[in-house]
Formats: sequence, structure tokens, C-alpha cells
Amino acid sequence: MSQKNKLSEERSKELLQILQTRFQKNMHRHQGLSWDSIKEKLIKNPAKLWSLNEMELSDGEPDVVAYDKATDEYSFYDCAAESPKGRRSICYDVAALAARKEKKISQSIVPKEWLQKWASLF
Repeated sequence: MSQKNKLSEERSKELLQILQTRFQKNMHRHQGLSWDSIKEKLIKNPAKLWSLNEMELSDGEPDVVAYDKATDEYSFYDCAAESPKGRRSICYDVAALAARKEKKISQSIVPKEWLQKWASLF
């Protein structure tokens, strides 16, 4: 695994504490699940812990919402009450962004080259 997608030991512990606190505050989302089992799986999968950290850093609130017995996997969703500011007004659709006449969105996950090529088709 790339070191780029691996948290420091200190940050891993800090994030696990944040997730545990959120887990305990919101038991209605994951009745019957054990934090110890979830924590154990996260520690064994640093890439998944890194992804949860990215959600957390963008003002999200990742929390466990499901467990699939067949695959032995937990599902985390962003349970923030509102879309975090850093993830609002971002375009994921080339055609929609190119066709927009007013109030163009300033952020896009679509490369500018694609937008220029798409816009030239109209």
C-alpha cells in the first residue's frame, strides 16, 4: 500500500476515537453491532481508515450504517446533517456544466479539457 494513503499512527488513533464517539452517540444507526469488531477491521484495513479520514477532513461525519454478513463488511455513510461546504456546488456532469448558461459552478471534477471539447460540440 502506498504511504500516501496511510495515516500516521497518531492520526489513526485520533480518528478511531472520533468514530467510536460518533458510533456511541448514534446507536440507532447500527443496533446490534459491536464497536470492537468494527475497530478491529479498520485497523486491519488502513486504506479504508484513510478514506474515512478524507470524509472527516472535508467536514463529513462518517458512521457505520450497515453490516453485510455474507461479505463480512461494514458500510459507512456520511451522516452529516448537511452537505459539507467543501463538497457543495461541485459538478459531476460534463453535459450539464457545459450547457449551463447562468450561475456557472466554480468547482468541477470534470477536467477543463473535457469541458472545452464538450462545449465545442454545441
